[in-house]
Amino acid sequence: MATPELTTRILRRLLASGLTTRAERLIARVHAADLGPLLANLSQDETRTIVDLLFQQRRAASTISELPPEIFRQVVEAVGDDRLADVLGRLEVDDIVHLVAELPEERRSAVVGLLAEDCRADLRKAELYPEHSAGRVMTTDFVALDAKMTAQEAIDHIRARGSRGETDAILYLYVADDERLLQGVVPIRRLVTAAPDRPCGELMLREPVSVRADTDQEEVARIVARYNLLAIPVVDADGRMLGLITVDDVIDVIHEEATEDIYNLAGLDEEERVFSPVGLSVRKRLPWMVVNLATAFLAASVVGLFRHTIEQVVTLAIFMPVVAGMAGNTGVQALTVVARGIALGETEFSSGLRAVGKQFLVCIAVGAVTGCLGASVAYYWGGSPIFGLVVFVAMLLSMAVAGLAGAAVPLTLKALQQDPALGSGVLVTTFTDAVAFFAFLGIATLFLERLS
Repeated sequence: MATPELTTRILRRLLASGLTTRAERLIARVHAADLGPLLANLSQDETRTIVDLLFQQRRAASTISELPPEIFRQVVEAVGDDRLADVLGRLEVDDIVHLVAELPEERRSAVVGLLAEDCRADLRKAELYPEHSAGRVMTTDFVALDAKMTAQEAIDHIRARGSRGETDAILYLYVADDERLLQGVVPIRRLVTAAPDRPCGELMLREPVSVRADTDQEEVARIVARYNLLAIPVVDADGRMLGLITVDDVIDVIHEEATEDIYNLAGLDEEERVFSPVGLSVRKRLPWMVVNLATAFLAASVVGLFRHTIEQVVTLAIFMPVVAGMAGNTGVQALTVVARGIALGETEFSSGLRAVGKQFLVCIAVGAVTGCLGASVAYYWGGSPIFGLVVFVAMLLSMAVAGLAGAAVPLTLKALQQDPALGSGVLVTTFTDAVAFFAFLGIATLFLERLS
C-alpha cells in the first residue's frame, strides 16, 4: 500500500488522534526544505510536537535552517529557549548568524547566552563584519591543505576530516601555509587522479578567485556567477583565509537580494510575506501608500491646471488615462531593465549615459508606433484629425520622457549610494503621470479653438 503524501491536514489529524508514531514515519520521508509549508498553519502545541519528533530524528537543526523567515518565527514562538539554543548549536556559524538575527529581540540575548562558549565566540567574530558582507555568510568549516602534502596524504586528511563530521561538503580543496595565507586551490579530480607521491603544491591552481570579508554579499554572488564557482574563499586584508562561501549560501543571497529589489520597486518592506499578520502588513504598507497618495495629488494638481480645457472638450477626460497609462508602463519597463542591469553589474554609473540614451531611443520608437495607433482611435472617436494629432504628440512626448526617467532614476540613486530599486517605482510613476497629463492637456490647450 502506497504511503499517502503528507499534507498539513493529514498531519493535524494524526496529531489530534495521538498517532505521533505514524506522523513521525511520514515526516521522516519529507525533505527538510519541504517541511516549512507543512508547519505554516499548525498551532503552537502542534508545532512543538513536530519539533520534538524532529529532535528524535536528529533533523531539527537541518529543518529549522531551511525554514522561511515567517515560519521560523512561528516555530520560535512554540519552542523554549533551551531547545532553540540546542538547535542553533548544531548549525554552521553562518546559519546561526542568520537565524539569531530573526529571533525576537526580547529572546535573542537569552538564547545566545545558552549557546556553547565556542559557538558564542564564533558568533561574536561573525558579527564584527558589516551586515550583508561576505564575513556574515561565510562558513569557517573548510579543508585546508599544505603545499608539501602528497596527494595520498591529502586524501587521508580529507577522509579523517569527514569521519569526524567536521565538514558537510568538500567542494574545493584550498592550499594555505602555516599562517593561513591562501596559495591556491586543488580540484578534487586532479587530486584523485594524481600520483600518490605528487605534492599538492604542484597540483594546485595558483591565484584562485577570492573575496575580502568586507565585500558586499551581492558582489560575492555576482563573482560566483561570473566564474561558475561552487564555492569561493574569503580572505582578510593580508590574504589569510578566513572561511568560504558555498553555492547554497550564494543562492540564498540571490533570493534575498531579488526579494529586496522586487519589494523596493513596489514600495514594500522585506518583512512582509504572504501569510504575515494583517497588522504587520498594514504597518509596513501604509507609509508608502501615504507617500503614493501625496504624489497622486501632485499629478491631480497638474490636471487641475487645465480644468477649463477639459470643460470645453470632455473627450479629453476619456483619453487622459490612456496617455498616462502608456507613459507609466513605458517608464516601468525602462526602470526594470536598468535596475536589473545595475543589480547584475552590467550597468555602472560610468556607462549610465549610454543606458539612458538607449532607453530614450527605444521609447521614442515604441511611442511613435503606439502613438499612431492611439491617434487612429482618437480620430475615429472624436471625429477630428487635430484630436488624433494631439494624442499622437502627447503619447510620443510622454513615453520618451518616461524612458528617460525610468533609466535615470535608478542610476541617480546608485550614484547617491542608495538602493537603485528603493522607491523607484513610486518616483517614476509620479513623474510620468505628471508629464503625461501636462503634455496631453497642454497640447490640447494650444489647439483648443480647433477642438471645441
